[in-house]
Amino acid sequence: QVRVVESGGGLVQPGGSLRLSCEGSGFRFDYYAIGWFRQAPGKEREGVSCVSSYESTSYYADSVKGRFTISRDDAKNTVYLQMNSLRTEDPGVYNCVKDPRPSTCGAGRNSVWGQGTQVTVPS
Repeated sequence: QVRVVESGGGLVQPGGSLRLSCEGSGFRFDYYAIGWFRQAPGKEREGVSCVSSYESTSYYADSVKGRFTISRDDAKNTVYLQMNSLRTEDPGVYNCVKDPRPSTCGAGRNSVWGQGTQVTVPS
């Protein structure tokens, strides 16, 4: 069964840091890009970051550039999202996603989503 499972969310004060993890199973992990999305209450889901296969390319939303860093450890089937300088606009449920197309950053049809991990940054 193809799965991705997030962990690492929590409550952190503004300016603090968190590291999210996304562990994949049931597929050849190193072949696939993994992306992170987030959704805050009352807001649309937005793409945050993505790392291509073999870490050849990384993408970031403008709102997180310079603060978030995505990386992957294919030996552990895990992608990490290091979030520094967290702001009150960063909270939400963070999901990682595997697009069905190898090496593709996206969330197309038949993508596999994790259950999400909650990030809270109190104002």
